[in-house]
Amino acid sequence: MAMGYCKVPCSALFLCLFIRFCLPYQSLAYKVEANQTAQLLIDASEGSARPIPQTLFGVFFEEINHAGAGGLWAELVSNRGFEAGGSNIPSNIDPWSIIGDESSLIVSTDCSSCFERNKVALRMEVLCSSEGTNICPSGGVGIYNPGFWGMNIEQGKSYKVVFYVCSTGAINISVSFTGSNGLQTLASTNIIASASDVSNWTKMEVLLEANETNHNSRLQLTTTKKGVVWFDQVSAMPLDTYKGHGFRNELIEMLANIKPRFIRFPGGCFVEGEWLRNAFRWKESIGPWEERPGHFGDVWMYWTDDGLGFFEFLQLAEDLGALPIWVFNNGISHNDQVDTSSILPFVQEALDGIEFARADSSSTWGAVRAAMGHPEPFDLRYVAIGNEDCGKKNYRGNYLKFYDAIRRAYPDIKMISNCDGSFHQLDHPTDFYDFHVYTSANNLFSMSHRFDHTSRQGPKAFVSEYAVTGKDAGTGSLLAALAEAGFLIGLEKNSDVVQMASYAPLFVNSNDRRWNPDAIVFNSSQVYGTPSYWVQHFFTESSGATLLNATLQTNSSTSLVASAITWQNSEDDQTYIRIKD
Repeated sequence: MAMGYCKVPCSALFLCLFIRFCLPYQSLAYKVEANQTAQLLIDASEGSARPIPQTLFGVFFEEINHAGAGGLWAELVSNRGFEAGGSNIPSNIDPWSIIGDESSLIVSTDCSSCFERNKVALRMEVLCSSEGTNICPSGGVGIYNPGFWGMNIEQGKSYKVVFYVCSTGAINISVSFTGSNGLQTLASTNIIASASDVSNWTKMEVLLEANETNHNSRLQLTTTKKGVVWFDQVSAMPLDTYKGHGFRNELIEMLANIKPRFIRFPGGCFVEGEWLRNAFRWKESIGPWEERPGHFGDVWMYWTDDGLGFFEFLQLAEDLGALPIWVFNNGISHNDQVDTSSILPFVQEALDGIEFARADSSSTWGAVRAAMGHPEPFDLRYVAIGNEDCGKKNYRGNYLKFYDAIRRAYPDIKMISNCDGSFHQLDHPTDFYDFHVYTSANNLFSMSHRFDHTSRQGPKAFVSEYAVTGKDAGTGSLLAALAEAGFLIGLEKNSDVVQMASYAPLFVNSNDRRWNPDAIVFNSSQVYGTPSYWVQHFFTESSGATLLNATLQTNSSTSLVASAITWQNSEDDQTYIRIKD
């Protein structure tokens, strides 16, 4: 794909470009002929141009591949509340591990936590001490957490460690960041408290400044004092998160650089669940982080503490200057469904969520939002009723219940149906219809004309998930990116009916690839964009730009696509033309 841009005057312009191809290889399964020529005619007169929607290109975030937990959300501790092993005790505390042996301590779980929605706590009975016959090993005994495949601790940076503790006696707890084997100490402090101070659950908070860097670190809680100690809700966060809102800086910068006009969240299949009991529920993901119960995402098969919850997604959209698009469960999972006659509690939950996002602070749920630090409403204008549920037994009936209730309460909210309306008229009202496509490079490139003949009347299209997948893509390839670029040119040219589009998935932690390919790849300390990510940079100026009338004339049957836009650069207040072919 070639791209160029140049400054143009405000007067009408007529361009005639000649593009020559002499490529000795096969591209996108189309043989390119030697000495092939193509003529691109661009009419830049005002009469032939039309505006592109302000919302055309954005991003879709799903909690998949540890995109949030262990990724975008900067929490370093995995399974911070010891709930991932389930509510039945004894339970699995993975990835927490024990420092010491059975002669020095016994670690178990019980239901003694002070938090009603997450009762599991860790109980540590220390059998050794600093004196007597059973001497603790050097460095003490206790527990450690490696985070999400190693914590990235960097010299000179500060980290806030918070945990809740209760004990039968006085405590002397060493809180430290160490290397993966515990031998290198990066930062450490001691918490000393009398028996009366910790006889009930007590919140402890310390600030650790790292004196060295280690990208594969762990958090340790150790002691040499005999007795019984309980821990719960252990958190470690870097102080320098994006705008102080808990997001990992370098990952947010990758998003900001492609200037998304919207963010669709939190899924995807994550919203549905394999079973409804494991679907994402927004009310369980708000309020103080210590009180959030977390849940097991049974589609992508890992636990999330839900520190990245409904409030944080709305805050993320605001921080990026993007419009939030909330996808909520409509009573349907992959394996079970709520009958339409029983759907009203789910409808009320959606209405409450909209109230939380956009009602004033005097409302019931607006007051909860305000108590979390955001008294002003968020700019929620779009909601999607379910994800990929069209055709399921109860979808249409459930959808209409949601649609009618939301339209009555919030007539300005734009609603998105799961049913594709690009080829035929839908049998239910909606503002947008969702369109998903994962296919080969050849197929996606050919779909650049997919919306050429779609009706311009009625609801608009939201291409909320697209990507080249399979052998053409691998974990990210130039071939996939070129095909996606051709598809996006087609969407740009059909932006009178396609109002929004986003690639999927957005993020992957390289230690947990549940889906390939992805736009942005990261681990605890590194991040890079795949070719599919960089293609999106070519379209950063398209949203809100002006589409020019561009016509390709070629002496070959080879499929070519091209588009041309003009946009005004806010930095120098000049108008530019950009050509993509």
